[in-house]
Amino acid sequence: MGQILFELGLLGRSLSHSFSARYFTDKFAGGNIAARYLNFELPDISLLPELIRSRPLLRGLNVTIPYKQAVIPYLDSLSPLAREAGAVNTIVIRRSPAGITLHGHNTDIEGLRLSLLPMLPSSRSGLRALILGTGGASRAAEAVLRALSIPYSLVSRTASRGCLTYADLTPALMREHQLIINTTPAGTWPDTEVMPPLPVELLSDRHILQDLIYNPPLTRLMREALLRGARVRSGLRMLHAQAEAAWQLWNA
Repeated sequence: MGQILFELGLLGRSLSHSFSARYFTDKFAGGNIAARYLNFELPDISLLPELIRSRPLLRGLNVTIPYKQAVIPYLDSLSPLAREAGAVNTIVIRRSPAGITLHGHNTDIEGLRLSLLPMLPSSRSGLRALILGTGGASRAAEAVLRALSIPYSLVSRTASRGCLTYADLTPALMREHQLIINTTPAGTWPDTEVMPPLPVELLSDRHILQDLIYNPPLTRLMREALLRGARVRSGLRMLHAQAEAAWQLWNA
């Protein structure tokens, strides 16, 4: 390919599960693009400024667990969607003689919307959702559901104000909430037999499960839902959609 003209990368703490580098490496090879995509595993987000200073070719970053919210104080601006979600998964890096500026965006929102819409019934009247998890990815799920006017409740392992726990999920609550979005990392490779403590025995063919995990492509939670007739989708379509949205931002 010759000389590398620019770099992109993924920022997180543990990235062995990620497909992002493969996705963009294939994209660069197919388009004869003189770029490379690298994984940047940082033990602490405070190391971000030094990372960016040390890599002058770095044009942009994707951001994953656990830094989607923690990265915000290091940014110079936020897009309206990132501000609404309170989480960032894409950073555009601009360099000029005046210095370096970092601009935060949230392409998870568009990626999840595009993945979720084909799964939803034509009439969403009466549809209610459970969002499993309260981290940065759950903020994107909240933004999507607000835009679609779908009422939702957050579910966490620990009790907090305005948030259900898994122990609160009675048969009646599970019947009332037909859409379930898993934003937790439980079940991500290599811990593929782990899953959130959702009462899966209460799932039925009336339920829709959107799992944001894409590695493995079929999580244990998805398998349990399929056994009970639910419709399921992994996070792979969301990954591709948000990656293409990020690519557009980096090349704007």
